[in-house]
Amino acid sequence: MDRESALVTGDWAERHLGTDGVVFVETGNDDTEYRKGHLPGAVWIDWSEFQDRLRLGVIDREAFEALMRSKGIGDRDTVVLHSGNANMLAAQTYWYFTLHGHRSVRLLDGGRRKWEAEGRPLSAEVPARPATDYRAATPDPSVRATRDDVLAGLGSRNILDVRTPEEYAGRVFAPGFAGTPFAPGNNPHEVAQRPGRVPGAVHRPWEAAVNPDDTFRPQEELRQLYAGLDPARGTILYCWVGARSSLSWFVLRELLGWPDVRNYDGSWAEYGSLVGVPVERD
Repeated sequence: MDRESALVTGDWAERHLGTDGVVFVETGNDDTEYRKGHLPGAVWIDWSEFQDRLRLGVIDREAFEALMRSKGIGDRDTVVLHSGNANMLAAQTYWYFTLHGHRSVRLLDGGRRKWEAEGRPLSAEVPARPATDYRAATPDPSVRATRDDVLAGLGSRNILDVRTPEEYAGRVFAPGFAGTPFAPGNNPHEVAQRPGRVPGAVHRPWEAAVNPDDTFRPQEELRQLYAGLDPARGTILYCWVGARSSLSWFVLRELLGWPDVRNYDGSWAEYGSLVGVPVERD
């Protein structure tokens, strides 16, 4: 894929509001801002709706189909995703759609922040879309890395850690606990047993790929960000729970066209609790 087919601009989005076959989806952890005002006709899908709380991790094919049907999304619709926070959770949702083989999915460049800053239309009306008969394609395992893939890739693949410098160094578990060394999170599925990083992992912070207005940086700047890495080696990205790394995955695979780019959605929440695996720490 390339930049033109993976992203849409605000102008494109505004022209296509209400267009049959185009569904705008806002996502995030909280729908407060969505309910105050959102892109007219946009559907809300909470990030948690993609999570299997029993098995942990992304929902399976049948659950994904049920979710799409309940939201009124057809399997041939073009889905345009956006969120706050530099489109981080929208990028993760893009990864979910890609994993489940959705044919046409894009990100709104700049997400909610840029849309609001440009004074584009907002509506507080929650759309009522009729249920569909969504049929998911066969899942695409080529975009996902497991813990076994990470271990097998040590020394042979690019392993990218996109977290904060403090997390990468092993001084904290997660950015929300930067002032409390080694303090785990409060969500049970986000608790790791130790901080650190995958041995040999290269540090490329996820937010370096976006501008202050939440749009993606120009192509040449993105290429420079990942200079020194060989795309032909294959690449695995991770963070804490696979959200931040989804945005970096989107940049490498969809915008820069790197082959064999995989998001490790288990990320440090899983790897940091594995018994006997190698870990580095400053």
